[in-house]
Amino acid sequence: MSAAPHVVPHRGLQEVTLQPAVGNVFEAVVGQLATAIRLGAFADGEQLPPERELSERLGVSRMTLRDAIAALRDAGLVRTTRGRGGGTVVTYDGTHAPGVRPAGEYDVADVLRFRRLVEPGAVEAAAERALDGEQQAWLSECLADAANTVGTREHRIADSRLHLALATLSGSALLVEAVTRAQTALGDLLAAIPVLPRNIEHSQAQHARIVDAVLCGDVARAGDAMRRHCDATAELLTGLIG
Repeated sequence: MSAAPHVVPHRGLQEVTLQPAVGNVFEAVVGQLATAIRLGAFADGEQLPPERELSERLGVSRMTLRDAIAALRDAGLVRTTRGRGGGTVVTYDGTHAPGVRPAGEYDVADVLRFRRLVEPGAVEAAAERALDGEQQAWLSECLADAANTVGTREHRIADSRLHLALATLSGSALLVEAVTRAQTALGDLLAAIPVLPRNIEHSQAQHARIVDAVLCGDVARAGDAMRRHCDATAELLTGLIG
């Protein structure tokens, strides 16, 4: 198995989903933070890192960061308290979908094709690595969270967090970026169709097979399991959206 940089569970997921902002930095910061929250890198009730740390990580001034956080408050994603012990806390629990675009704005076939290329590659890369005990425990915890939230409003976030965790454990920032894009588009598409309990049940069984293959270091089985998972979702979305 190939050696790769150590990935710190959970915190590593936050770090790889937030990169230095370029171009229209205000919009880029709002977009990155909102995406990280919607995909579960920052969970409901979790406090965002201190302003100094966030501004340094994103490569922007504190004023720009504060303006971006104000936009997140307006969108109902966070709340901020002042004074000793204050800070900005995530308030998104999956009950509303800020910024979700109508499914018709996507080329559904392109989204599904893109996802089928990047997500199997990410889990294959994760399976190739010698994950340490902390990383293995984190992945198992993400799997359990996805299973334990079935039937609740938090499930979609937990589902996305599991997929991002798998990508993070690949050790590739580019793969994480690609999977983040795929999951963002996928989430908007899934928001346009009804929640189907039997599909969720199948999805959880597939998740378990993917994680087991990664933990066992079985590259071929991990990639095949993720492709089957992507294909099942694709069939559903193609049938219900077109």
